[in-house]
Amino acid sequence: MPVSWDWLLGLAVGIVLVITQSDGIAADPYVYSLIDKIVNFLRSIPFIILLAVMFPITEFIVHTTVGTTAALVPLVVGIFPFYARQVQNALLEIDPQVIEAARSMGSGTIEIIFRIYLREGLPDLIRASVVTIISLIGLTTMAGAIGSGGLGDIAISIGYARFENDITVAAMLVILILVFLVQIIGDWLAKKTVHL
Repeated sequence: MPVSWDWLLGLAVGIVLVITQSDGIAADPYVYSLIDKIVNFLRSIPFIILLAVMFPITEFIVHTTVGTTAALVPLVVGIFPFYARQVQNALLEIDPQVIEAARSMGSGTIEIIFRIYLREGLPDLIRASVVTIISLIGLTTMAGAIGSGGLGDIAISIGYARFENDITVAAMLVILILVFLVQIIGDWLAKKTVHL
């Protein structure tokens, strides 16, 4: 669930950052400045502190501050600004002349977003998604500190707390395998979409 919300929110915010910047297709310095500051602010908060700071908000939204459900709220808040910045950087790689050509042919903002930004930028967006998913794996592991379950919780509550180092090492190996699989699949998808 957090991956889909992070993806949608991060993609939307990243697109807004690109189109509202000074030379964007819907330039608006006020909107850009506000969103840019929000993204920078949220990205600057270490995730372990964000978990603690968001306890009241998390409790209000999901009525608990421990467990898997409680981890979803700070995970969404913690990862979407990172993905938004990745999306922004990916879309800025698109040749401005392609965008200008589309504008000169009468394409509107929505059409340019879907036909140029999302289509031309698809390989870079896939790479940005891979980096974000890998970061999300790390954050979900860290969320084990609040008893969210998963490999992080196993590594901390069983491996570290009970001095069972083999459990900690096993959890680490599973995480490494997950990261490698995500990277391999992401690289394959990016290559497949280069010439679409």
